[in-house]
Amino acid sequence: MENKAHAMAAGIFVLVVSALLIALAVWLGRESGSSHTYELSTSDTVTGLQPQAPVRFKGVSVGKVTFIGFDPDVPGNIVIRLTVDDTTPLSPSTFATLSYQGITGLAFVQLDDAGDTPQALPAGASGVPRLPLKNSRLGELTDQAPELLAKVQTALDSINQMLNEQNQKKVGAVLDNTALATERIAAAAQNVNLLTAQLESTMRLRVDPALAGVPALTQEFTRSLQSVRTAADDVARMSTNIDKTADRLNQKDGPLDRLAEGTAALSRVAETFGAATLPRVNRVSEDASRAARQLSRTVNGINDNPQSLIFGSGSVPPGPGEAGFAPPAAAGAR
Repeated sequence: MENKAHAMAAGIFVLVVSALLIALAVWLGRESGSSHTYELSTSDTVTGLQPQAPVRFKGVSVGKVTFIGFDPDVPGNIVIRLTVDDTTPLSPSTFATLSYQGITGLAFVQLDDAGDTPQALPAGASGVPRLPLKNSRLGELTDQAPELLAKVQTALDSINQMLNEQNQKKVGAVLDNTALATERIAAAAQNVNLLTAQLESTMRLRVDPALAGVPALTQEFTRSLQSVRTAADDVARMSTNIDKTADRLNQKDGPLDRLAEGTAALSRVAETFGAATLPRVNRVSEDASRAARQLSRTVNGINDNPQSLIFGSGSVPPGPGEAGFAPPAAAGAR
């Protein structure tokens, strides 16, 4: 009797625990809030998509996949049924694509909005609205794979044709010419380096000493210019003195005017005493005339060459700017 009581207690405990587990499963699996059902129909493969796969709207989880099967309306198509929360801002322009979670290969349904406002969503045979399912990036790449392979094959054929035996010979000739040109360039570079070294040696051995002597030559030239300038100043002062002397001789009541008056007085005396002492007066007149001519020549000489009053009647050395002029320093050196 006691064994039966223990067995009954154990059975009741198992039933209670089973009921609690069932209630927990129901509570965890219950739907929170209301939702709407939509269908997707596609002719592409849906590898990696499983029931209970998440449905996301612009990355936010809004539902799950409830059914995957064949489409009764379009033979060969796959129909995917999913539930989406009512709070999801779906519009007539919403479309779906299949996306994949990292490297796991598991797919999920990604909803997005194109932004335009087309017609209302059509319903399938089951009366459930159908969203358009567009190809994913992977699907587009898969669709373009034959075309890409054809282009790759064409490129390989072109490369094979380009690398035939004749073109290989041409390429080899081009490489040989390039190697020869490289050698010539290297030889030219060596010649340039040698020329540069020679120029540096010339600059160091010849040009540098010459440049070192330039300051001394410049100083000597400066001293010569100073000597020439001093000589020019002396000549200028001398010319000024001569001009002053000529002005004093030619001014009114000067020596020339007095000489002319004396000549006139002498002439008058000669006329007065001409009758009595004519021969003597004639001689005196001739002497006076000769003196006057000599004096005139002297005055003309002084006018033509005033320096003769200081330097005498000898030849005057040429001044600056005249032919044959030599600076005093240069003349002393000679």
